[in-house]
Amino acid sequence: MTKRIAIVGMAIECSSFSVWTTQLENFIVLRGEEMEDRYPFLNDYEDIEFVPLIRARSLPGGPVAYNVFQGIKAEMLALLEENGPWDGVYHDMHGAMNVRDMDDAEGEWMQDARKVVGPDCIMAASYDLHGNVSARIMENLDILSGYRTAPHIDGDETRLRTISLLVESVREGYHPKKAFIPVPIALPGERTSTEWEPGMSLYAKIPDVLAREGVTDVTIQIGYAWADEPRTHGAIIALGTDQEAVNQAAKDLAQAFWDVRAEFDFGVPVGSSDEVIEQALASPESTVFISDSGDNPTAGGVGDVTYTLKRLIERDVPSAVYASIPDKAAVEACFEAGVGAEITVTIGGKLDTVYSEPLTVTGTVLATETFAREEYGHVGPANKQAVLQVGGVKIILTEVRTPFHFIKNFQRLGIEPLEHKLVVIKIGYLEPDLKKNAPKAFLALSPGAVNQDLPKLGHKRIERPMFPFDADMTWVPEVVVS
Repeated sequence: MTKRIAIVGMAIECSSFSVWTTQLENFIVLRGEEMEDRYPFLNDYEDIEFVPLIRARSLPGGPVAYNVFQGIKAEMLALLEENGPWDGVYHDMHGAMNVRDMDDAEGEWMQDARKVVGPDCIMAASYDLHGNVSARIMENLDILSGYRTAPHIDGDETRLRTISLLVESVREGYHPKKAFIPVPIALPGERTSTEWEPGMSLYAKIPDVLAREGVTDVTIQIGYAWADEPRTHGAIIALGTDQEAVNQAAKDLAQAFWDVRAEFDFGVPVGSSDEVIEQALASPESTVFISDSGDNPTAGGVGDVTYTLKRLIERDVPSAVYASIPDKAAVEACFEAGVGAEITVTIGGKLDTVYSEPLTVTGTVLATETFAREEYGHVGPANKQAVLQVGGVKIILTEVRTPFHFIKNFQRLGIEPLEHKLVVIKIGYLEPDLKKNAPKAFLALSPGAVNQDLPKLGHKRIERPMFPFDADMTWVPEVVVS
């Protein structure tokens, strides 16, 4: 007999310290057949009918407007109700959504979905490893599996792994045994990458734990530290067929995570914006990449803080690229003036009014281009971009907040990054393509809504004690949901 599995989701990473609010137009919403390209496995199971319903995805940013979240959730619930009954539901999520005026958005999403599909339906979710997991989430989900790499190169693998676990459970009519342990650690992703220690060795423990009898999946959630919510912490989730084995697997990984908490550190040299600019200019390498980390839009930063850019210009840096500043008015001014024109514009400091102020510059328009908006496999409306040369700095201006994770993002604007001494990008750790091409890299501890100095941001609502806020605390792993 054919089993039916619905596919839904709402994915975004939100800094609660951002003054910028994510609105509906910031989401790319796919429905029905529009979702099929993301799920190549739809026809891999003869006995399973997958039914894509709705998935909303946005670039990380500030908290989602309350009415936007409730509207998308209501549509999801209506689609589940109208098209049921269901043997399973797959929630394609991120896990670090923050919504204005509420806590635990994913917890409410899962709880309300469970009310619609009933207790017998098996619900699964895949998460970014920077998602925050609450007890309510785990009480309503049967399966949760997260990424195992940061930078994230296993998104497709994680989705397929989660679907495989769900399909097996649906076929057997079996709800897996589970164990959930919140781990009181809140650290930024730039310190917890799986490409260096101790993250590398911590995640390398997973295969040995999976080899244990009665254990089918384990997840280490680093969590998302820039959300001031009670569920902000790390987590361990274990699944399997034997409750005792599952509990022990979770406890062992939680203890391993806790034991290395003080060893997490940045993978590249760090310093203030002024310090890393000075060191980069003095470096023998022909090109040096600098991460302007405090305003990283792919971690939830607003994206138009001018702090580091201002320092590049004031220092009269002879050869640099800066990516990027979202400023629709400035982009329109560049398009109107045309390539080759000299213009004076005021850029940045319009979205983020806490950590930045507008910067007035005079420069020459080098390029004006229009591209499709692309975010994590979703393609949306057009995004105008321009390049403005101010002194020795090529400033990339964009119509909407835009990540620059690939060398090709620069090249299509006529910029060869490696022909410049400095390449400064609003990013945290370098994504794989940038890291591969960077002769040397630094990370600037710049201001913004995703500042690396967490205590400076002023968390008030996280559960205490919490490392590193309470550095001397003690803790023993305990299963909270099973």
